[in-house]
Amino acid sequence: MDFGMCVTTKLTDVDQCTEFENLGLDSIWVPDSQMIWGDCYAYLALAAERTKRIRIGTGVSVAGTRIPPVTAHSIASINTIAPGRTFLGMGAGNSAHRFLDHKPLPIKKYGEELRVIRGLLNGEEVEYTFRGKTAPTRLLMADLGYVNLDDHIPIYVSGFGPKSQALAGQYGDGLVTSLPPQPRAIERALTTVKNGAEAAGRDMPAEFPTVSLTNIVILDKGEEATSDRVIEENGAFVISSLHYLYDKIRQYGGEPPHHLQDIWDEYSALLEQTPEHIRHLRIHDGHCTFLRPDEAKFLTEDLIRTACIVGTAGEVVEKLKDLSDAGLDEIMVLPNPDMQVSWAQRFAKDVLPHVK
Repeated sequence: MDFGMCVTTKLTDVDQCTEFENLGLDSIWVPDSQMIWGDCYAYLALAAERTKRIRIGTGVSVAGTRIPPVTAHSIASINTIAPGRTFLGMGAGNSAHRFLDHKPLPIKKYGEELRVIRGLLNGEEVEYTFRGKTAPTRLLMADLGYVNLDDHIPIYVSGFGPKSQALAGQYGDGLVTSLPPQPRAIERALTTVKNGAEAAGRDMPAEFPTVSLTNIVILDKGEEATSDRVIEENGAFVISSLHYLYDKIRQYGGEPPHHLQDIWDEYSALLEQTPEHIRHLRIHDGHCTFLRPDEAKFLTEDLIRTACIVGTAGEVVEKLKDLSDAGLDEIMVLPNPDMQVSWAQRFAKDVLPHVK
């Protein structure tokens, strides 16, 4: 199994990428979360210059906020300075669109963007509709070195539900998701991906990596999953799952999962103190970056264990092996930004030698 770090795109912190590479991590995933963090492609360019081995790419770039030819051109530009180790993660926008009080991109439009990007990165001429006009387009000067299409750029399609996972089977070189860290969740997702490929008449590649955004919490002997250290390291990531679920239910309806029943009414009431027209800004305050004091009470043990792989080093090793056997190829983690290096140091010492 491979392991990657999902960074927050603070350009002045990019030197951390060298440390992640030296500690033996396999990849760096750079989010395209406009409105909260720095630009992902600027970060990738700096990371490419500071690393030699580690794979680097978007984790994930957002369909609908940039037009597909711009996304293809941007990642192909990074591929000129990190040839053969550049990848593109693409998502429908569970954060970036919601920061603007919009739903994620509809599945049909998401699929159309994937089609265009896939074709352009394959060096093809594709039909693309822009401002109501459909015309063929391609990356015109790839042969002059302005972009690199010779070294294949894998596309990891982000899919949390069956329709988007089917698009991974249709257009992707891999699946990136955020699933409960349970083997059966991985197995279900892979079945959906394969069905999507079959429906599109596509043969699945021999290698089709499946990646999940899932924090790994390494407990000290006797330490509780709700200890101050665990919350300091992982609280911002874990509480973001509440942000996501509240927005999903707010926009599409439905009920919270069983493990949230005890806190849901109080959490909803807290958010609903903010007027509706600006509530989308309040919902995501601190998103995967810091934990608001008034949200700390909602970090129950059930929520932490649902969002993360939790255990002592030995227990974590066994859980990772079970997930690998179920078909999970890579995990990317997103600890608190101030603790990413210390997390990587401990992981490299206590876990990585036993799972590689």
